[in-house]
Amino acid sequence: MPHSFPALATTVVGTGPGLLLAHGATGSIEGNFAPVLPALAAAHTVVAPDYPGSGATPVADAPLDLDGLSDAVVDSAVRHGVERFAVLGFSLGTLVAVRAAVRHPERVTALVLTAGFARPDEQLLGLIPGWRAEEPPALHPHLDMVPFLDVTADLPEIAVPTLVVATTADSLVRPAGSRALADGIRGARYTEIDSDHVVMVERPQAWLSPVLDFLHSLSPADRKDGVPR
Repeated sequence: MPHSFPALATTVVGTGPGLLLAHGATGSIEGNFAPVLPALAAAHTVVAPDYPGSGATPVADAPLDLDGLSDAVVDSAVRHGVERFAVLGFSLGTLVAVRAAVRHPERVTALVLTAGFARPDEQLLGLIPGWRAEEPPALHPHLDMVPFLDVTADLPEIAVPTLVVATTADSLVRPAGSRALADGIRGARYTEIDSDHVVMVERPQAWLSPVLDFLHSLSPADRKDGVPR
């Protein structure tokens, strides 16, 4: 893990197959996932790290990059004894999840990608200056990453079961971003929810239904958690 990345402050809840969460830019585990954590943890060991500057994780001492952030998120699971896991990414976290699957194929068993994109479009790039002005300086490095993000070339390399969830009333990330993810990943399942960006908060039950169905449909090999007994 690059020296610029502090160990991520991480919450671990539940029991069962591993499920690693990757939150959105300027978000946090609490802010993005609090309404759905109990349902996710009912049948999974949920590993929930906060990025540098979010939650209790200190700010990094250098600019963030996608490889380093993906490695740090994966490391947060391994440090807590969860060796294999599905990765559930939201917004920026969808790119973290995709890159984690490519860099750590021996650990990632499945992907759930919500309200995401493979690379930012003009609308998202145009929103960043105003968004940056609204956020505390500790979170600016999240937004500073966005113009340089592109996982388009990673998508054909994904070889694990994948569910893509698009948010069709999204004011931040257009649903076309989710369609691009689904189109680029072989065999990806795709579903849509009529919601703004943070669907886990706005419509938690509508989001949990397809996500839990997908996670529960994974084969025993895909669901193996690797938690020491």
